[in-house]
Amino acid sequence: MRRWLIRPLWILLAVVFLIEASLWDHVEPVIAWIVDLIPWRKFRAAVKTRIEHLSPRASLVVFIVPLLLILVPLKFVEFWAISSGNWLIAIAFLAAAKVIGVGVLAFMFDVTRDKLLQMKWFEKFYEAMLLARDWANEQVEPLKVQLRRYLWLLQPSRAVRLLRRLIRQRRRAPGI
Repeated sequence: MRRWLIRPLWILLAVVFLIEASLWDHVEPVIAWIVDLIPWRKFRAAVKTRIEHLSPRASLVVFIVPLLLILVPLKFVEFWAISSGNWLIAIAFLAAAKVIGVGVLAFMFDVTRDKLLQMKWFEKFYEAMLLARDWANEQVEPLKVQLRRYLWLLQPSRAVRLLRRLIRQRRRAPGI
C-alpha cells in the first residue's frame, strides 16, 4: 500500500528534476544565440583566462557570486509582488529569475567547470546529479511511452477508429 502512495511522489520528483534539467539543456542554445549577438565570446574568453590562474575555491566564489548578484534582487521583486497581491508580476519575475538563473548558471559553469571539478566534493556532487538525471529518465520513460501511444491514437487519421473502439467497449460493458 505504501509503495502505491510513494511511487507517484517519486515520479513527480523525477518530472520536476527532468524539467530543471531540460530547462538547462534548452537554455544553452539560447545563450549561444545571445552570445553571437553580443560580443560575449571575448568576455567568456577573458573570464576563462582569469579563472585559469585562480584556485578551485576561488573559482567556486566566481561561480556563485554572479548568481547571487542577479537572483537576489529578482527574488526581492518576487516577494514584493506576492506581498502586494500582484500575482501576475510575481509569476513573471519567477519565470524570469528561473530562465536568467539557469542561463547565468550555465555560462558560469561552462567557464569554471574545469576548476570546479578539481574539488573532490564538487566532482562527487556533479556525478550524483548526472546519476539523478539518469534515474529520473528511467522513472519517467514508461510514462512517456504510454503518453506517446495515447497521442498516436488521437491522431486525426486514427481518431474515428478509436471512437468506434470506445463505443464498442462501452456497449460490451455490463451495467452501462
